[in-house]
Formats: sequence, structure tokens, C-alpha cells
Amino acid sequence: MKEASERSLPRPGRDFVRAIIAEDVASDKHGGRVVTRFPPEPNGFLHIGHAKSICLNFDAAAEHGGITHLRFDDTNPETEEAFYVGAIQEDVRWLGFDWGESLYFASDHFERLFAYAKELIGSGKAYVDSLSEAEIREYRGTVREPGRESPFRDRPVAENLDLFERMRGGGFGDGEHVLRAKIDMASNNMLMRDPVLYRIRHSDHYRTGSEWCIYPLYDFTHCLSDSIEGVTHSLCTLEFENNRELYDWILDNLDVPRPQPRQYEFARLSLEHAVLSKRKLLELVREGHVSGWDDPRMPTLAGLRRRGVPPGAVRAFCRTIGVAKTENRAEISKLEHAVRDELNHEAPRVMCVLRPLKLIVLNFPEDAVEELEAPYFPTDVGRDGSRVIPFTRELWIEASDFEEDPPPGFKRLVPGGEVRLRYGYVVRCVDLVKDEGGSVAEVHCTYDPETRGGATPDGRRVRGTIHWVSATRSVPAEVRLYDRLFVKADPEEDEDFKVNLNPDSLAVLTDGRVEPSVGADPPRRPVQFERTGYFVVDAVDSRPNRLVFNRTVALRDGWARVRGRAAGRRPKAGPDPRTGAAGEGAPTPARPRAARPGGRHARRLYDELVADLGVPEAEAGVLARDPDLLAFFRAALLHTGHADVMAKWVVHELGRVRDGRRVTELPFGAAELGRLVDLLSSGAVSGRAAKEVLGVLATDGGDPERVIEERGLRRESDARALGPVVSAVIGRHADEAETYRRGKKGLLGFFVGRVMKETGGAADPELSRHMLREALERR
Repeated sequence: MKEASERSLPRPGRDFVRAIIAEDVASDKHGGRVVTRFPPEPNGFLHIGHAKSICLNFDAAAEHGGITHLRFDDTNPETEEAFYVGAIQEDVRWLGFDWGESLYFASDHFERLFAYAKELIGSGKAYVDSLSEAEIREYRGTVREPGRESPFRDRPVAENLDLFERMRGGGFGDGEHVLRAKIDMASNNMLMRDPVLYRIRHSDHYRTGSEWCIYPLYDFTHCLSDSIEGVTHSLCTLEFENNRELYDWILDNLDVPRPQPRQYEFARLSLEHAVLSKRKLLELVREGHVSGWDDPRMPTLAGLRRRGVPPGAVRAFCRTIGVAKTENRAEISKLEHAVRDELNHEAPRVMCVLRPLKLIVLNFPEDAVEELEAPYFPTDVGRDGSRVIPFTRELWIEASDFEEDPPPGFKRLVPGGEVRLRYGYVVRCVDLVKDEGGSVAEVHCTYDPETRGGATPDGRRVRGTIHWVSATRSVPAEVRLYDRLFVKADPEEDEDFKVNLNPDSLAVLTDGRVEPSVGADPPRRPVQFERTGYFVVDAVDSRPNRLVFNRTVALRDGWARVRGRAAGRRPKAGPDPRTGAAGEGAPTPARPRAARPGGRHARRLYDELVADLGVPEAEAGVLARDPDLLAFFRAALLHTGHADVMAKWVVHELGRVRDGRRVTELPFGAAELGRLVDLLSSGAVSGRAAKEVLGVLATDGGDPERVIEERGLRRESDARALGPVVSAVIGRHADEAETYRRGKKGLLGFFVGRVMKETGGAADPELSRHMLREALERR
């Protein structure tokens, strides 16, 4: 059920989970089978953290021809609903995955779980405890002190079986008894101190009704459901690492099929400027800070879908951040970058004015309408698709595109100045009209009929290009500008995370105007409003007579400007972080003259590369001047979504290996360079390794992945392979290790550097850092 185009998806690297699975397949541990599972609890909506787990489980199984189960962990009747089951299934399908016939519910296994519980009782390894919940906590002890055994721990087997049957039959009230495993009340792992396996809850279950009044807890249900369903690799996030001992104990002490499943833990996804706790997300919904689970500001998959984020971008993001054992907070800019990569290729360009200012073309006939044809994909030469834009006497332009008293560097419309109307004509401001408050209400211009399409036959230079729509033929629209929900990268640093809510996370503009091609047939997929950002028609509030657009993402990372100002750096040209419109809120600094080429056609290409693709200015200047290099760059982009990185490699690294040859004379093509840059961007190879591969391609041609495998250049992400290297490095630098242990933590970078040198730069730096830190802190 994957989307047809996976253009922007980096191929997953060989992380430690995949290495374990590959080893098990090679050793025929499970008869060559790979069965994973995604086990959500139906008590809320999925968020982007779940997306990482979904991608890992489905991808890792599919790579070996295996399957992934969708299993609902529905053992808590008080919080779970059928509504959430449907929402979760919709989210998984939207993300691009299909579980086929492998749909399971933990509640399907209630009878077998009950039988397994009686088996534990019969073997003397479980007992019915009559302590209260508070007493159980008190008896469990602390991290430093062992627990105490319950006075009911040595009940006879027959009495335990009788009590357990009566618990099921409804003979006791909530909390009156529980079933506990009999393990070790002095265990260092507090989860092993006689954990509770069953509790009484007189609540109807959304699937089983009143059939049951005792329900198994997660740790008992999880491992046995895996076993019942034939799961081979149970992939969990790190918070369940301590639970693995109990997972294995339960399976080891019951008559279950062998080999039994094994649990493996990986670091969960944490995201900047977001909270990924169901409890906290529900708090935001209930207190009205957002409009619901699918509010486009929410990190839920439903919210991302409503915002217009393509599922391919979410998959690309999850694969880019990779799988490791180290907890870290992913930069939200990486997600936004993946979204731009996907939409830049797929979203048609149209024009929309967010804050309209009337522009009257005095020398254009009052009732005339001129139809101008404009491409949907102006930067993709040869790509089909265009629309007609009506040009009339009265137009709307952005209020921020006119300044009566312009600041230095302002390149748009000013009194007496000229500006190019995108796809239209060059106009000159000859007058303006103000309202009673002194604000500009109308701008009066004349147009040059010889400049249709923006050309200037006489060669005169026009300061800038702005977008516009017809005042009489455009369609009204409400535009919602969404921004990050929290101002702090880590909102949970504060005890009350809600103090960090961004008061500007939503701006609603009710006077927007879109070109009629959009209003006549509102698109179901995202579109790019030129110079403003990517938008999608709101699936909930939009109506045929009331268009509502949600901003998916701005064209550039406006928050980079905010961070730059905070650090004392001069901000680069870009959109206002709150509005997303180019230059809104502050004048756009002039680009370096050396970067921008002189010819009209080259300047247009340069502007499109910078504005539409986010190509750095220096590289855009080179590409705009060289048709062969530009064609090579565009062809390479079909194989990677990282336009900025691709531009640097085409301009600099390709130039290093060309040796005077034309790009058409190289023994490899754009596809090979595109795949190599994609491997680099996904973290599969280091920059040094990628340059080595490019050198081989420039001499011998071939496939970059084959070169990587033959030369052993793939980044090493297997903890078992890195373990001996880490130990050897620490052993050779015992003095530095002791200095680190005495408090000089900055030496960690020294050790990471030695591991990187030892492995020729192949070691995963993040995994190396984690393993070194753990090894150095062990004496």
C-alpha cells in the first residue's frame, strides 16, 4: 500500500535492529521468518513518535519478506474506545502501510491469557494477593531497600486457583484481590518484585462487553500476545528496557512455542517544539488550547494529515533520523525540510494574496480581461500542466509589497518605481490613494504592454517580481497560518509545559484572495502559494462557497532567522517566522551581487532556484549560468529530496572530479550522484566516504551502493561490531579515561574522534558517543 513515488525517501541504513534481524534470518533462528508488530493502545490518536515505530516495524519486516501485525493492546476498559481503533487504522493506512490479514486485538486472547495465568498458579509461580494497592506499593520497597513478601504469598495452589476463578466470576469488588507473579522481592529490578498480572475492573469492555471483570496488565499480555501470534522480533522503545526481564521470565516459565519471541529496545522519537505524551496531548484538547486531536498544530498523524503534510515526508523524516539506542530530541526543522522536499516536487504553484492592497492599472481598459497562461511547475522544464490567470484593470497585491517610504534594500513596488507582476507585465507606480487614517488604500500604476510575461525588450532592469490576483475574478479565501505549538524546543523543561505555548501558533487571515483556477476546482493535494508557502484546503471547515486553506509549511525556515538574531548573527533573507510571506515583517536584504547572474533568463533561473528549491545563493548563481550543470542538477534531484546538499555537490564536488570534462562525458550520470547524495543525507555514509565513492565513480563509473559495499564504506551502526573498537580505544588511553571519570567530561569528544579514526570514519558518531559514555562510566 506504499505510494507509487518514493522519490524523497532515503533508504534505511543498517541500524542495530536490522543487523540483529539479518543475523537471525541468516542463522535460520525462526525458520527464516520475520514477524514484527505495532501494538497501539486505543485510548487516543497516534502521533509522529508512533510513526517512527510504525516505519521501523513494517520496513524491517518487509526487507526480509516478512509481515507486520497491527495489534490493539486493549486491556484497559476504562479508557479505550472503538472510535480510536478506527482512527489508528486510518493513520497507519495513510502513512502507507498495510497489515493485510494480520489484525489482532489483545482482547482476542483473553481466554488463552486466563489459561496461562492458571498455569503459572498451578506451578506455584503466581498467587492471589489481598493487599490493597497502597500496601502493595509499600511492600515493594525502594531502589536501595528490598521489598517485603506479602502475607498472602504462600497461599496454597488450590486456594489461589479457587480465588482466581471467583475473581473472574465477579465475586469480588475492584481492588479486593490481584494476581501476582511469584519472583523475587529483593530483585534489583523493581519490576521483578512480584509484579501484578491481573486486576479486577467491573467495567464493560468496548469489544467483550461485560464478559470479563478481570483484565491482564501490559507486561503479562504483551509477551504472550507476541507468542500466540508468532511474532519473532518485538520492537519496543527504551522505556520498556527494564520490562524485558519480566517479558522473558513469563515466557520461560510457561509452556509456549519455541523459539520464543525476543524484545529489542530502541530510542523513541522526541521532537522539538512538541510534546509526544498522550496524556499531555489530551490535556491540550480538553482545556481548549487546540481545536481537537486533528488540530493542524498537533503532532498527531491526524493533525499532520489535516495540515497537508504528505505521508512520504513523514516516512522520509523517520528514516532520516534513524534507529539507535541513544535518546535525543529531533530538530523540527528536519521534519519541515522533509515536507518541503516532498512538496517542492509535487505541489503545483498558484498565486494567493494574503493581505490585499488594491492596485489599479490606469492604462488598461476597464472592462477588459486578458488571459495569461502560467505553468503549474515553472522550474520543471517540460513538465505538463498550466492554468489561465485573468489580468484585469483592478488587481490585488500583498500590502507588504508596497512601501511609500522604502527601507534600504527594498526591492518591490515604490512611488515612481517599477516591479514585475509574476507571469504578467511590468508596472510603474504613478500615484497612490490614502484612507482617512492615512494608510495607503490604493496604488495607481501604468503597465508596459511590451513586457507581457515579464520580459523587458529594451533591457532595462526591474527591481523585483511580486505576485498578484485579479480583484474582480479572484476567489475569497480564509487562510490559516500555523506555526510551532511551543516556543521552547523542549516545552517539558518547565513543570507546567503549557507556559511555553506559542501565542502566535495560529494566525487567521479572512481577507485572502486566490486565483480563480483554485476556486473553481479546489485541489485535494497541497499547492504552493508562490513566495508564501505550501497550503492545503482544510478537510473539515472548507465549503464550496467558503474556501479555507491551512499552511502546511513556509518556503523557508523562518525560525532560523529568529535563532540567528538571538545569537547576534545577521539574519538571512527569508520569510517572516510568523507569517511565512517573503519579506513580511522586515525588509529582505539584497543578495550578493557576485552571486546573482546578469542575464534576464539566468536571473529568473537564479531566483527560482533560491526561492522555490532553497538552493544557497552562491551555488544558485553557478547553476543559473551553466545549462548543462543545471540540467544535471535537476535530473539528480529526481533521486533525492535534498536540493541544498545536491546543489553543493554538483557545483563543488562534481567540479573537483570532472578534470575538464563536460558532465555529459562523465562515466556516471545524475541518477548515480542523486543516490549517493541521498545515502549521505540519510546518514548511511559519512561525507569523507561519499567523496571517496564519487572519486571511484568519476574514474570507473558504476553504482554508488556497490562501491560502498565493496569498499566497506557504509557507516557502522551495529553496537556489537563497535564494542571491541570502543574497548580498545579506552584501553589505549587509560590516563584520559581516568581524567574523564574524575569529571573532565569534555574528553568524550576526544574518544569519539579516536573511534572515528580507528574505523576510518565509518562508525556512527551518535552510537559511538553513547557506547563510549556508558563504557567510561563503568569502572
